[in-house]
Amino acid sequence: MQNEKKRIEIRNLLPEELKQAMNAMGQPSYRSGQIFKWLNQGVEDFAQMTNIPDGLRDALSQQYYIYTPKILAKQVSKKDGTVKYLWKLEDGNAVETVLMHYKYGNTICISTQVGCRQGCAFCASTIGGLVRSLQPYEMLNEVLYTQIDSGKRISHIVLMGIGEPLDNFDNVVKFLFLVNHPEGLNISMRHIALSTCGLIEKFDKLAKLNLQLTLSVSLHAPDDETRNKIMPANRGRGVDALVQECKKYFGKTGRRISFEYAMIDGVNDTDGHAELLAQKAKTAHAHVNIIPLNYVKESSLKPSCDQRIKEFYEILLSHGVNATIRRRLGSDIDASCGQLRRKFQKP
Repeated sequence: MQNEKKRIEIRNLLPEELKQAMNAMGQPSYRSGQIFKWLNQGVEDFAQMTNIPDGLRDALSQQYYIYTPKILAKQVSKKDGTVKYLWKLEDGNAVETVLMHYKYGNTICISTQVGCRQGCAFCASTIGGLVRSLQPYEMLNEVLYTQIDSGKRISHIVLMGIGEPLDNFDNVVKFLFLVNHPEGLNISMRHIALSTCGLIEKFDKLAKLNLQLTLSVSLHAPDDETRNKIMPANRGRGVDALVQECKKYFGKTGRRISFEYAMIDGVNDTDGHAELLAQKAKTAHAHVNIIPLNYVKESSLKPSCDQRIKEFYEILLSHGVNATIRRRLGSDIDASCGQLRRKFQKP
């Protein structure tokens, strides 16, 4: 049992780290590339690596292990084919992943933490708080095993599931390098979106990496009075500071930010909110993605009606803001982040 604790999950290693491990074991460097390819094909045991010598496979099993996540629950939308997975992690915790089909390809929405500490009023993920952050291999496994189970090539990733990615910064960045690697799943950074509730103290650190991903900011209100009520992360930061940091991020990276805006009936959906949002979006050079709010039974918040959403959208357009209304997917399954996990964990 002590030996098990010392072993490392090998999918946590970048190719250069595998190369260092091979050198330390007296193996040629090219073995690292062979092993990395096997890991990204979903092998569950070192014995499956048929072009790796038996002695090296034995040595690997002494120092490393491979964990294959188990599917605890799987829901498939009869309306649009959206698939929601609940994966069991090796410590018994569970996270959700959603596979969505679009004309341009298959998009996966992954979780970055078990639970969340941010406390957004409209989100089921944060109920119960943060349990722990995910390791890079656990996020990689969400993508890899969803692709294997579905038989569909994943072309786009959104880090918009359970958790706040910038609250798990180092692990998330390592995952991004792993999933982007040309010898791995080879998913382009330009096809990856990272969603944050606005931890602006991490924006500069992310910008310096120049990853060329899309930074999506869960804004959901254009003023502090409204945003403070529904998003505790706004307190001590503020909308104006967030907008200025978004503007700086755009200037440093050349990558336009997306403002995510969930329409909540009677809370953030007035004409005044739309007018103010238009100002903020233009200042930050941001695209606005309007989202019909998903129903969460533990919350008293309700989605705006379709007519109000359309009117809100048209106000943004009238000010020259680039805006879209997100298509509802998976409306007949537990679409909102955290709902399936909570359902499964309840006695």
